[in-house]
Amino acid sequence: MKHLAVQDYFRFGNSSQHRLHPNCNMKVSLIILTLFASLSSLAQSAPSSVTLFTNVRIFDGKSDKLSAPSNVLVRGNVIEKISTSIIPADRQAGATLIDGGGRTLMPGFIDAHWHVMFAATPLNLLLTADLGYLTLLAARDAENTLMRGFTTVRDCGGPVFDLKLAIDQGIVVGPRIYPSGAMITTTSGHGDFRLPYELPRKLGVAEARSEQLGASIIVDGPDEVRLRVREQLMLGACQIKLMAGGGVSSPRSPLDVSTFTAPELRAAVEAAENWGTYVTAHAYTTKAIRGAIEAGVKCIEHGHLMDEATARLIAEKGIWLSTQPFIDDPQSNPFPPGSEEHAKKMLVVKGTDNVYAFVKKYKIKTAFGTDILFDPREVTRQSSRISVMTRWFTPAEVLKMATGTNGELLALTGLRNPYPGKLGIVEEGALADLLLVDGDPLTNIKLLDDPGKNLLVIMKDGKIFKDITQKPK
Repeated sequence: MKHLAVQDYFRFGNSSQHRLHPNCNMKVSLIILTLFASLSSLAQSAPSSVTLFTNVRIFDGKSDKLSAPSNVLVRGNVIEKISTSIIPADRQAGATLIDGGGRTLMPGFIDAHWHVMFAATPLNLLLTADLGYLTLLAARDAENTLMRGFTTVRDCGGPVFDLKLAIDQGIVVGPRIYPSGAMITTTSGHGDFRLPYELPRKLGVAEARSEQLGASIIVDGPDEVRLRVREQLMLGACQIKLMAGGGVSSPRSPLDVSTFTAPELRAAVEAAENWGTYVTAHAYTTKAIRGAIEAGVKCIEHGHLMDEATARLIAEKGIWLSTQPFIDDPQSNPFPPGSEEHAKKMLVVKGTDNVYAFVKKYKIKTAFGTDILFDPREVTRQSSRISVMTRWFTPAEVLKMATGTNGELLALTGLRNPYPGKLGIVEEGALADLLLVDGDPLTNIKLLDDPGKNLLVIMKDGKIFKDITQKPK
């Protein structure tokens, strides 16, 4: 009998062209069962990797202060033990030892608004290049993202499912990814990058380049919204991203417009809730935000142009705000001066101080994200966006936001969570995503602006991806 790989059997075993004799089918089935049993036995007997961090001061993602000098034992992908005493020898047998030297051990950073496929790739290339090439570019930057200390990202739109799978399988290096899949937009909404000659579109037909890539999906009417949301969930989205208002980068989407109707918004929320997860909505203005909240959206992306009454409403209803520190920095505006996109970006920048003032005044549940787009230079400054936040918050407040608080937002995915477990914190039983920082970021948060130098160890899921503690300075 010709030998078949397991996946080949499942692909061809029942087809008329590759049908085997019944006795052969039985033999193959027995072989498969035996193989699965062997793999299961190997998985159960394989020893878990063990790492012991000694003499570290812990920022746990929740507190305002560092711990006393401590030892942290990681077994497999979980933090097993934290102690100010020496951990017994039998528990640390075979461990990789990392002497912290009194440095800071903290959770890996979480970027709650990242676009894995778009962040480092110019827009003109995204709209013209082959998806395979774009995925290779994104894979390169995914590794760079992890090396900047971001062990997890919430991807807020893009064709990232294959890259996520490759990272999870260890084929390429990168952060954990919470995918939204294609951004759901309306005709003329933010995310509709079609040119005038591509109109009119045929209902139900994905003809636009962005739709063919899986970057965004154009919908009109509750039924089409429901269909496209369900498709993204089927593909593996763990939350849904709606474009509820105008945006900066899309050339024919004014900031002041609201896109979805109330029935369309409710259709998306219902479809997501039926899958046990939530909708997050891109919305800058009061009208767009209020429409999303009334429909049951659980998180607002941006919000820079909302009024104070709307901020108060967000707080009262316990809605999450995922906003970003957009400041007047020429390097952070990839659009040419004089362009409509540049002007829209500057209008958003002017709202940044207001939105963070509302966050502090009303104690809004706020996530940290960067939303860097189409700029291979700006992505290198991803971690410096953390220190920028001290314009409005203390270092401890900022670091909690970028770790423990963001971890709480990720948990909204419920049973759709691709990485069940506690993220963004250092405590026993939490997933082992850890950074060893050469210094105390609570007193000098600018250390994080240079991750290449100051992040001595980067661990994700219990695996060490960087360790320069043994190298001479």
